[in-house]
Amino acid sequence: MWKAGELWKISYHELLVAESSGACFRSNDLQLAVSERVTAALLCFSRRFGQTSDTMLGFLRKPVVVTAEINMNLVALTVMGLISRLWGLSYPRAVVFDEVYYGQFVSLYMKRIFFVDDSGPPFGHMLLALGGYLGGFDGNFLWNRIGAEYSMNVPVWSLRLLPALAGALCVPLAYQILVELQFSHCAALGAALLILLENSLITQSRFMLLESVLIFFILLAVLSYLKFYNLQRHSYFSGSWWFWLLLTGVACSCAVGVKYMGLFTYMLLLAIAGLHFWHMIGDQNLSNVSLMCHFLARGLALIIIPVAMYLSFFYVHLTLLYRSGPHDQIMTSAFQASLEGGLARITQGQPLEVAYGSQITLRNVLGKPMQCWLHSHTNTYPIRYENGRGSSHQQQVTCYPFKDVNNWWIVKDPGMQQLVVSNPPRPVRHGHIVQLVHGITTRYLNTHDVAAPLSPHSQEVSCYIDYNISMPAQNLWRVEIVNRESDTDVWKTILSEVRFVHVNTSAVLKLSGASLPEWGYRQLEVVGEKLSKGYHQSMVWNVEEHRYGKSQEQKEREVELHSPTQMDISKNLSFMAKFTELQWKILTLKNEDTEHKYSSSALDWITMDTNIAYWLHPTSGAQIHLLGNVVTWASANIAALVYTCLSLWYLIRRRRKIYDVPEDAWQLWVSAGGICVGGWAVNYLPFFLMEKTLFLYHYLPAVTFQILLIPIVLQHLSDHLCRSLLLKSMFSALIVAWFSSVYFVYCTFRPVTYGEPSLSVTELKDLRWKDSWNILIRKQ
Repeated sequence: MWKAGELWKISYHELLVAESSGACFRSNDLQLAVSERVTAALLCFSRRFGQTSDTMLGFLRKPVVVTAEINMNLVALTVMGLISRLWGLSYPRAVVFDEVYYGQFVSLYMKRIFFVDDSGPPFGHMLLALGGYLGGFDGNFLWNRIGAEYSMNVPVWSLRLLPALAGALCVPLAYQILVELQFSHCAALGAALLILLENSLITQSRFMLLESVLIFFILLAVLSYLKFYNLQRHSYFSGSWWFWLLLTGVACSCAVGVKYMGLFTYMLLLAIAGLHFWHMIGDQNLSNVSLMCHFLARGLALIIIPVAMYLSFFYVHLTLLYRSGPHDQIMTSAFQASLEGGLARITQGQPLEVAYGSQITLRNVLGKPMQCWLHSHTNTYPIRYENGRGSSHQQQVTCYPFKDVNNWWIVKDPGMQQLVVSNPPRPVRHGHIVQLVHGITTRYLNTHDVAAPLSPHSQEVSCYIDYNISMPAQNLWRVEIVNRESDTDVWKTILSEVRFVHVNTSAVLKLSGASLPEWGYRQLEVVGEKLSKGYHQSMVWNVEEHRYGKSQEQKEREVELHSPTQMDISKNLSFMAKFTELQWKILTLKNEDTEHKYSSSALDWITMDTNIAYWLHPTSGAQIHLLGNVVTWASANIAALVYTCLSLWYLIRRRRKIYDVPEDAWQLWVSAGGICVGGWAVNYLPFFLMEKTLFLYHYLPAVTFQILLIPIVLQHLSDHLCRSLLLKSMFSALIVAWFSSVYFVYCTFRPVTYGEPSLSVTELKDLRWKDSWNILIRKQ
């Protein structure tokens, strides 16, 4: 398009050419020529501008249209999933099974009180607490029994909302996974409907429980990786490629953060990603630089980001829970002192460095079978024990599980008599020899070659009493700081973990954990253990309470020992120190597992020989059970068996150079099995190695993968084994009949899935399809 300025230049240029060619113009003629040229240029410009303006105005006269593709299958499945999981979510308005367990943690979150749950990381608990926070829950409810009615201040719908949403979204996720695996939309629709109509998944997602959240993040991780892998073929390093790769890592981290079971799927996806990258290495079209970029991208998204997110879960957890609570006792003194209240109030401002003359209490680091402090009292060991063995009859030394004035000891320099701290204080360092004097009785901690009361293979520990017999005092102990950074480290309050090695016998002061008889007031036995028997946390102690001794006279010292410490020095742990300790406690803390009425073995899950009664109405026959859809579970087992047998048959035939299916169909079959059968195996087989009380709901992540396998096997059979039109028609009819039976079973068990309507005794008995199912029937 010409501009007006360009038209002016053309007119003037033509005029100069005419002049240079010898043409003579009078002044008026020249003016006339220029005027004509300008007029012509303006007319041309106006015509072109008019055409442009007409085009622009025509565009503005039309509506703006945005075209979008909407998968109505996906929309319909999402809506049905939401209805099935959210319908009547506040019913029953009573504590249902493990809500009694998770509800306690939600209340502690609302009150900012620290706790430890040995079942897994804190992310799942924080999601449940988020539901309580959004509903305005103040944490004031006593979660003491299943079936207890919720008070009006408990937002039941809000607390159950996030697990229900997660369960509902698993339905469209199942559909999308099969689509990304390159199966037909009909097969994908079948997988989604099987998840939709699975009674056990519905029940588990409608309450304040974590399995539905775990399954959601597991399926999201699988879907994200499949989308990333499919994009890898034609548009790597694009925005979509990065999005799905990063979302894979985020979803894996969230799955592990909800429950450690998520680690199994995470490791499976890492293995699949590693295998795919191994194949990329053989691609000659990719340069070394490109391969390195792919490797770094996967390392960032699948390792670094998940680890960073996992740490962030604990950071938020520890930031929210800053107050002391009932779970403090299993943590170290340093951790307890970092919390507001509790031990922090007692130890606030204590002297940091232990010196000669310091008055201290010594807590055993192990904390098992319970936290306890090194203790002594005036009572002596009996002359003879029940088994006839003799003792030293010295003053008893035990480990006492309560704070008491008899827990105080004085660190004494063996070369000096004073029991007060000098000015300036002389700190005790790693390797120094000390004596430990019991504060109230002023007797010295001692051990010798006499068998301990309950542990005859170890030495007795006592406070020495001089009976003027041939049993001299042996009361020198070498301080060894276990967690020191150098051999000149100073013994520090709370922070230092130390062991006391007996100079004469090389025995180490140790908590045996055995409970003494009545003569020892059921307190815990302390022994001297030979170093040759190895290191154990029961040999490690730390100073919990500490003051600088000021009184040399015994009576004044006793008054001092009874008074609280008041100095102003704070001790704060770094986040990584607290994370490391809390993570270790979660992994190693073992609850006293007892046989539960509804516990089961992993073998019972496959055939669903067990169920769990979640709730029973106090007056009517309404009840809720965790029961799977029998047809679906049986079909899932058959599908897994068929897949395994067919795969072995294909492998043997391919070894003989006989190819029963096309290569692309074989690759599709293998990749689908790697996801579905692999997902089932990694989420099921590890339970055979676990020493813990198991329940049916532990099998739900595994059975979800197995359900996804059903339409995969059905489509493969239809496409490659039903070769005639008649066979295909018969097979389709069988599938319709089979799916009708799935829907029939879903409807049959719907009353015990949702808890309503109430069933009569006869109807309840009719639901007992297996003798091992515990359907509750109220006595008339």
